[in-house]
Amino acid sequence: MAIVCVGVDLAKNAFAIHGVDDDSKAVSVQARVARAQVLAALGHLPS
Repeated sequence: MAIVCVGVDLAKNAFAIHGVDDDSKAVSVQARVARAQVLAALGHLPS
């Protein structure tokens, strides 16, 4: 499963990170991420 697109739902304190794989199926990467952890969470995504 390769994630080809990542979407980030921006909020005040917690963000939602979701991805779409190469079959155009939604992949839940991380449902809720604290503001301080967003960059670390994005850095751990498979490339």
